[in-house]
Amino acid sequence: MVTDMGVSTSMDVQDAAVQAQLAIGLPIDQPSLPADSLLAMWQQAVTDSGERPAFTCLGQTLSYAEIDQLAERIAGYFHTQLKLVAGDRLAIQLPNLLQYPIVVVAAWKLGLVIVNTNPMYTHRELVHQFNDSGAKAVVVLDQFYGILQAALPETGIEHVIVTRAIDLLPQPKKSLLAAVTKVLGKRPSLPADGIIGFTDMLALQSTYPSHAPVYEDICALQYTGGTTGVSKGVMLTQGSLMSNVAQTLAMISAGGRSVQHFTTVSPLPLYHIYAWMLNMGLMPATRGHSVLIPDPRNIPMFVGAIKSLKFEIFCGLNSLFVALLQDSKFQKLDFSSLQITLSGGMALMDAVAHQWHEATGCVVSEGYGMTESSPVISMNPSGSEKIGTAGIPLSGTEIKVVDENGVEQQVGGVGELCVRGAQVMKGYWQRDAQTDEVIVDGWLHTGDIVAVDEQGYIKIVDRLKDMIIVSGFNVYPNELEQALTLHPDVSECAAIGLADSKAGEVVKMFVVASNASLTAEQIIEFCKQHMAGYKVPKYVEFRNDLPKSNVGKVLRKELKAEEQAKLEAEI
Repeated sequence: MVTDMGVSTSMDVQDAAVQAQLAIGLPIDQPSLPADSLLAMWQQAVTDSGERPAFTCLGQTLSYAEIDQLAERIAGYFHTQLKLVAGDRLAIQLPNLLQYPIVVVAAWKLGLVIVNTNPMYTHRELVHQFNDSGAKAVVVLDQFYGILQAALPETGIEHVIVTRAIDLLPQPKKSLLAAVTKVLGKRPSLPADGIIGFTDMLALQSTYPSHAPVYEDICALQYTGGTTGVSKGVMLTQGSLMSNVAQTLAMISAGGRSVQHFTTVSPLPLYHIYAWMLNMGLMPATRGHSVLIPDPRNIPMFVGAIKSLKFEIFCGLNSLFVALLQDSKFQKLDFSSLQITLSGGMALMDAVAHQWHEATGCVVSEGYGMTESSPVISMNPSGSEKIGTAGIPLSGTEIKVVDENGVEQQVGGVGELCVRGAQVMKGYWQRDAQTDEVIVDGWLHTGDIVAVDEQGYIKIVDRLKDMIIVSGFNVYPNELEQALTLHPDVSECAAIGLADSKAGEVVKMFVVASNASLTAEQIIEFCKQHMAGYKVPKYVEFRNDLPKSNVGKVLRKELKAEEQAKLEAEI
């Protein structure tokens, strides 16, 4: 048969994937797990590598043993003072700081379910996530306490732990920075009561009951819109996460490469599943050292934090690579130790990949995944990268491609990617019907349109749904439209994604206004108040009406087609 890729073949896509795995010495089946649980793996690392560096941030480095000792105190406080027990949900609303892994390990020790929460979430988004998850406690950075405080009365949150970025810094650096931030007015004032100070928790030494996680235990509720609609909690178990750690480790170790004790630059936020799995899964598995970057948008500070380091792994995504490559000081860094550059979360532009290779001498290994798969599904093998593709499936990962009628496609055929493997989620939290829509007969329907070539490499063609990916973050048009229609002067609206060289995509909002004096600036300002920054439209266009189907459904695809026609007319 002649396929959409112009290849004449009848090879099964799974056969192509298996051949690709065998060609690089990758096991076909699910690799054995490094440990029975994330906690057990962490404890092994503390036992055999306790003095090795685990995490560095703001110029301070803590070893595995030091992180563990601090986590012991936090776990004791959670148990004795807050009465948290296994299964209780704990929200973590922090940027990349040393406090993050400490709180995560403390949660593991008690069997708490982690609810990773974007610090930039608005009032509405916080209320939904906390109420849907049933979170009892939240750990938040002082800078984000104001929005959280306003949302608290509408949630079931019982305990609020507030930390400052400088809380774990040694003296005299801590006092000096505290004084400077206060003088500059960058130190938020906090209420005298109703909150718990992070440092107060560390001052108390207490015991807690030992917890032994099992394979099916829910470790985290990771919120995502999936392929549709309202944000849902993805139930990631000890088994799914540990399986993905083992699968990813096998891929980056293919060909006999040892990745033990590697130093990794980690600018991507830990509340994102990609960064969370790498830092809290792959790092302990390899006894690695992660350098956390709290604010990767501050390029001078970012470059300053890594300029004196020798690092073997760099984790990023397209928009971050673009920003770094434009910085002259970044170009002068020592990349002689860099062996692996990982890219995920959004499509990697070919030009950016080539520029990164020229600047660093390291080929970018692009991967693909989704929250529902813990998250990695495929990666480009080191030394066998194929730019423009999402790589080959991980060990123990079966794939198939089906068309709109459910007919399985051969190599080169275009259709929806379906995945089966131990890394697939348990389901959506308290949403059985929606779980059954995406997991059918054990196959996870990704919602992404792909083609698999003869070498087993996956090419992402398009998205089945209208989801927009802005700098690696999923943005759901339905959610944006629902928020904007709360504006009294907006009668209808529709959101689409437009290609952007830096962010991958940005949001454009089409608006039908009931008040002729409504401006684009007012729309954007309203959005800023009701949604996280990356969701705010970059472009606004007013219309008298929106294209609709016979049943009145807004046709986003027609809006996209119009924008594409405009783009082509300009070329």
